[in-house]
Amino acid sequence: MLAELLLKWPLIRQLRGDADAATSDRTRNLQRKNADAQVARSICPYCGVGCGQLVYHRDNEVVSIEGDPQSPISRGHLCPKGAASFELVTHPARAKKVKYRAPRSREWVDMDLETAVDLVAERIWTSRERTFSEEHMHTTGIAHLGGATLDIEENYLIKKLFTAGLGMVCLSNQARI
Repeated sequence: MLAELLLKWPLIRQLRGDADAATSDRTRNLQRKNADAQVARSICPYCGVGCGQLVYHRDNEVVSIEGDPQSPISRGHLCPKGAASFELVTHPARAKKVKYRAPRSREWVDMDLETAVDLVAERIWTSRERTFSEEHMHTTGIAHLGGATLDIEENYLIKKLFTAGLGMVCLSNQARI
């Protein structure tokens, strides 16, 4: 009777070769949280390295983000920021609307995206017209600081737009800073 009881003890069962001896039924039935989710390949948004990510989604909701083992850049690894990018899209405090604070106002108001883009475009053009020098063919009233998540080709096109299209000379990129 004591020998039969000892043979049921998980430690003895493990020593006898039963690898699942200490595993409960609940643990045996666990599944990965992304087991039935679809996957989309993406690139981490935090810097210019371009680490590959696998974005698992189900019913229009992101369920997890992992490193992409097939990425030649990161080979499945993510830095702490990239590993936390799941929070970037799922955190309940994530801003989902454009916020606008009028000059000298203390209040922020919600603004639809189209109105915000029109407002930015109008202010850029007004600043350019006010500060453009025909003699030097540039404006000193507008500057641009690009994000490090853009690749070299995108940064090149942005530089062309801002220098040739708007006459800006104050250009820089976060990746360089």
